[in-house]
Amino acid sequence: MKKYSFLIIIIALFVLGSSSAYAQDLSGKEIIREVNEILNQESGFTTTRMVIQTSSGQLRTFEFDSWAKDRGEKTLIRYTEPSRTRGQSILMLNNADDIWMYFPRTKRVRKLATHAKRQKMQGSDFSYEDMGSGDTFITDFDASRLEDEVTGEEACYMVRLDRAPSSDSSYLKIVMWIRKSDFFPLVIEYFEDDYPDIPSKILLMEDIRIIQKIPTAMKMTMKNELDLTETLMELIQVDYSLELSDEMFTERALRK
Repeated sequence: MKKYSFLIIIIALFVLGSSSAYAQDLSGKEIIREVNEILNQESGFTTTRMVIQTSSGQLRTFEFDSWAKDRGEKTLIRYTEPSRTRGQSILMLNNADDIWMYFPRTKRVRKLATHAKRQKMQGSDFSYEDMGSGDTFITDFDASRLEDEVTGEEACYMVRLDRAPSSDSSYLKIVMWIRKSDFFPLVIEYFEDDYPDIPSKILLMEDIRIIQKIPTAMKMTMKNELDLTETLMELIQVDYSLELSDEMFTERALRK
């Protein structure tokens, strides 16, 4: 029996050692690919409450339903609250490079200019780029691994993303703290061209639950370090199992 126990210990140590070595060998690019797999599922539906806190401390609350397909390349958002925005819809295609908005009062669809993806969504601290960026962490940035750190009680990979020369992202660079246990990002810092040394925004991912076997942050707080504002997004409902048609993500479907 003692021989078997000793053998089990040796095997366990070997497996743990191999796992540790694998973690050490991961490049920034490989880590970001794992992050992308988690954040951008094939399809998904959420109901979200968004609370914006202005620099004066005032609160503005919105609720909306959103659908995403093709790993975030297509995104549709439809507001349900407050009444003045009810029915207003946003369609983002090609990772938010193409954006259309529908206004129910006028029953008209308007296509936004390309640079509009940098604008704030409903005056929040989330831009359209943040909401519909899809796999741009991979396509628009070059990843490099930094020294590992611990945030809270979580051991994290640290990865820096530098904007690729061909990218038109509004962010010069992005720094992430990524939980080693499941590759879920806990903190994301965004840097812009005008302030390359200090983050203009910081995103905190909290209340992470397993929904249909997928780690999901039920609370996301974007803190704007320049404007001294912040926006909280709370997920009320989440479903990753829906089969969504391409017809849903068209200009014609916006009017429905």
